[in-house]
Amino acid sequence: MNIRDTASFFLQAATVGIVAAFLLLLIKPQWFDAGHSVIEIREAPPHVAGGASAPAPASYADAVARAAPAVVNIYTTKVITRDRHPLLDDPLFRYFFGDQAQAPRRQTQTSLGSGVIVSPQGYVLTNNHVIAGADEIQVLLQDGRSARAVVVGVDKDTDLAVLRIDLKDLPTIDISAVENQRVGDIALAIGNPFGVGQTVTLGIISATGRTHLGINRYEDFIQTDAAINPGNSGGALINAYGELIGINTAIYSQSGGSQGIGFAIPTHLASNVMKQIIENGHVERGWLGIEAQDLTPQLAQSFNLEGTRGMLIAGVLRGGPADQAGIRPGDVIERLDGRPVENARAAMSQIAQSAPGTTLKLEGRRDGKPLAMSVTTGRRPAGQ
Repeated sequence: MNIRDTASFFLQAATVGIVAAFLLLLIKPQWFDAGHSVIEIREAPPHVAGGASAPAPASYADAVARAAPAVVNIYTTKVITRDRHPLLDDPLFRYFFGDQAQAPRRQTQTSLGSGVIVSPQGYVLTNNHVIAGADEIQVLLQDGRSARAVVVGVDKDTDLAVLRIDLKDLPTIDISAVENQRVGDIALAIGNPFGVGQTVTLGIISATGRTHLGINRYEDFIQTDAAINPGNSGGALINAYGELIGINTAIYSQSGGSQGIGFAIPTHLASNVMKQIIENGHVERGWLGIEAQDLTPQLAQSFNLEGTRGMLIAGVLRGGPADQAGIRPGDVIERLDGRPVENARAAMSQIAQSAPGTTLKLEGRRDGKPLAMSVTTGRRPAGQ
């Protein structure tokens, strides 16, 4: 076979092979898959709210329209008397400035903040630091009306205050029925930052149950990245439905402006404080007479515990409710009234929120053995 015949043979074979492959591709395409897996893309189901499909809103104007009329601007006035400077006792100064220089100087100091109307009876919830030491408090509504406010009561431990204004047909805000907000939920802050007028900012809930911030004695903050600035204090933090979920209180900032870390007092705590202030004029807190501390990994290991959840009883006041119930130093409390104890501060806050006379069930361990007992809270003494 010469070269020409050989080339012709291979050309015919190649042609036959191509035609055969084409026919197989038409008849058995799966044979040519080369082992590649099929990529499946699953679409997320539509957002479900209340059992019905509810697309995400393109605007939160309806939520703001429901809540904003109940958010007020608070202006306070404080008269400060400054003693005359010691140099004014010098006869030379008196010669030049006269006897008028000896009189104390009186200055008027003003500040601003925000508040939320929570009832048609005129009760306004705000922060204590907004109105602390004020000689006069003026409340300005979104509709242009204004009224002088009186202080019903304050709670310095949570930095809350309740005011009252005397106006008719007051707008009020709905309080969310959901006690525990979720990280990632939409949050809108409404207030009067820097005195520019009512302002709405948008963000999400960044964290819940924030403690150990050193802001208040009892802390259980909602953290949000909705912009909160000076003047927002006492204003409303609302959800996407226009319901109140918190009272804006503080910011973490190195510049004095918003850096995306703001804190609000959740409504379940604020509502309890407000109710007690309105009914009793003050807040009564439960007390056991104990000193408690967090469980470190070293302490947990020494007590043969698997984790660091719970609190260690470091001290018991003689004659106090805990002492009378038989609680001892060294006891580890893992559950308080059926709820797991995350840390000592959270547990002490839970005890404080219980009214005096409330029976709490404690569960934990003593000397490595299970411990269960009940204790009745007392009234927290002043200064404790």
